[in-house]
Amino acid sequence: MQTELQKLPSVDKLIQHAQLLSLIETHHRSLVVEACRSELTAVRQKIMSGQSVPHIDDLVMAITTRLTAMTRPSLQSVINATGVIIHTNLGRALLSERAQTAMQQAAMAYSNLEYDLAAGQRGSRYLHAADLLCRLSGAEAAVVVNNNAGAVILTLTALAKNLEVLISRGQLIEIGGGFRIPDIMAQSGARLKEVGTTNRTYIRDFEESLDRWKTGLILNVHPSNYQIVGFTIEPTLAELAELSRGYNIPLMQDLGSGTLLDTTLFGLAHEPTIQESLAAGADIVTASGDKLLGGPQAGLIFGKAHLIEQLRKHPLIRALRVDKITLAALQATLLAYLEDNAIAEIPVWQMIAATVPQLAQRVETWRGALQEILPPNGAIQLLMVDSRSTVGGGSLPGQTLPTVAMAISTHSIDDLARKLRQATPPIIVRLEDHRLLLDPRTILPAQDSILLDVLSQALLHHHDVDLSGN
Repeated sequence: MQTELQKLPSVDKLIQHAQLLSLIETHHRSLVVEACRSELTAVRQKIMSGQSVPHIDDLVMAITTRLTAMTRPSLQSVINATGVIIHTNLGRALLSERAQTAMQQAAMAYSNLEYDLAAGQRGSRYLHAADLLCRLSGAEAAVVVNNNAGAVILTLTALAKNLEVLISRGQLIEIGGGFRIPDIMAQSGARLKEVGTTNRTYIRDFEESLDRWKTGLILNVHPSNYQIVGFTIEPTLAELAELSRGYNIPLMQDLGSGTLLDTTLFGLAHEPTIQESLAAGADIVTASGDKLLGGPQAGLIFGKAHLIEQLRKHPLIRALRVDKITLAALQATLLAYLEDNAIAEIPVWQMIAATVPQLAQRVETWRGALQEILPPNGAIQLLMVDSRSTVGGGSLPGQTLPTVAMAISTHSIDDLARKLRQATPPIIVRLEDHRLLLDPRTILPAQDSILLDVLSQALLHHHDVDLSGN
């Protein structure tokens, strides 16, 4: 072992190799040295476990591969074949082409982000989306922050700090990443006051808990990511609005996902729209920009002008403000709604609106192309199967859409799924009933050729490995 270890070249000798010298021309020398040291450490461990010293060319190749991995961005594009449209782990909503173009234009040149072109003086960044949000929702005023959790904490801090906030026990939700409404409220300085019970809360429970001097806000949280069914009751938003007006206490509704379109048009359950919440009497409504709206990550706050003005003037809004790239994408997304082109332009709605015959045609095309290159021994079977797609992203809990998927049946399904995850680009699939499913609903048509290239290579390699038994 000691003899083998002594055969290892030094870092100084390694970087004199022609291939590594060429890498130094394109990468900083310190990165190449780091890759050499890391690979030598790995080789030493292998030698100590009984392996021999690799050939210098093999060692240099391993260092090159390691350097490539070190300099490759960890954030990369993937193909979402899971059928989950707003996939939280895969970046949520895809942006429209118009939004992508707007982001690029905002990034590559100066802009009037905070400059009033008419007056020739400093302006406000919030104006670029506020007018569109108001026109689409009917709100008196609107403001945008970095995400919906930020919208909630800003509103609670600005309107109810050191005051009580009434909320039904059945709405003390936990959102993604383990963040809980009670914890967010505590950070805002507002005091949580639970009303009613988990499954049944009446309007009288709110009225009995109100205190003109201690209550700062009535909070209604829409259950966008869960359901309570059975022996349940909750006061309507209109009932809460009437109560809040009688006591002159603002009513806030956190929609979470939030939508501007009627989800029942697509065979889904009704999701309250932002317009409906405002029309029902909510003084403040918060929603996400990157879920059912189909835009960038943002927290959208709609409501009464005097309340929105308090939020705009609060010091916390600077810590939660959005940048020019987000505003450009949001404005472009909202313009699609204004022009009644949301379903045609915005990927989230394109995917929701896709019909089963359209999806089946794509699956059949995939199967035909792959079956031409697969060996005829039947070791890998490609089937078209009925399945269900999910909206996801904390939206429409329990609601699914009918779809068709391509099912791959073969040995070592988990191993094939791993190969696809490690491909370029990675393909993320769904495993169901010992089969690997690819749902076309969440795969962009423009990705079909790339999908087939990656699948072809992975399936052929998987077949060869099965035959060899390795």
